[in-house]
Amino acid sequence: MAFLKAVAAVATGAAMLIGVSSVGMAQAQAQAQAQAQAQERIEPILGDDGLYHQEWFLNSFLDLSEDLEASTAAGKRFAIIFEQNGCPYCRDMHTVNLADPVLNAWIRERFNILQINLWGDREVTDFDGTVLAEKDLASRYAVNFTPTILFLPEDPAAIDGKTGPQIEVARMPGYFRPFHFTAMFEYVWDKRYAKDQPFQRYILEKVAAQEAPQQ
Repeated sequence: MAFLKAVAAVATGAAMLIGVSSVGMAQAQAQAQAQAQAQERIEPILGDDGLYHQEWFLNSFLDLSEDLEASTAAGKRFAIIFEQNGCPYCRDMHTVNLADPVLNAWIRERFNILQINLWGDREVTDFDGTVLAEKDLASRYAVNFTPTILFLPEDPAAIDGKTGPQIEVARMPGYFRPFHFTAMFEYVWDKRYAKDQPFQRYILEKVAAQEAPQQ
């Protein structure tokens, strides 16, 4: 009997050890996966102006006509993003949405993005030739909160000396979570606006496609 109890004790101890080892292995695997994902994340750059930046954002002379023409020549769409220091949603856009390496690369390959400080003083040349400070450009384009992204026409000729909200083809008025954020860029890239399809309808279409049974 004593021998059987000893065997049982050894077996129980071994089982507990295996259980602990299994838990430890699972935790180690989870930690390794989290570390791998963290290494893949795209980390933004926090500038002296308090804004988060992507290293691929446009660094130009702030002439909007030139930036649009250069973007079109490169086969990319041109967008202007307005941000401000201390904006938590701007931070989330960079540290959540654009931290995804797949999404970041997809946008980078298809869009040129010019970052404008909502309260900035840098001089910008608007499409009609007017030179004004960043903060005045924001007012001219009726941008009141951040982040706001303006998507411009693909063809520079479509501007035709116009300016302000009348020339944009789409607007992201505030922070969108990753699904809607991605969808907005896809909406513009696919030129759904040219088919008179509202963005809300496009979202419903995407949701329906995801929920449809796989063939």
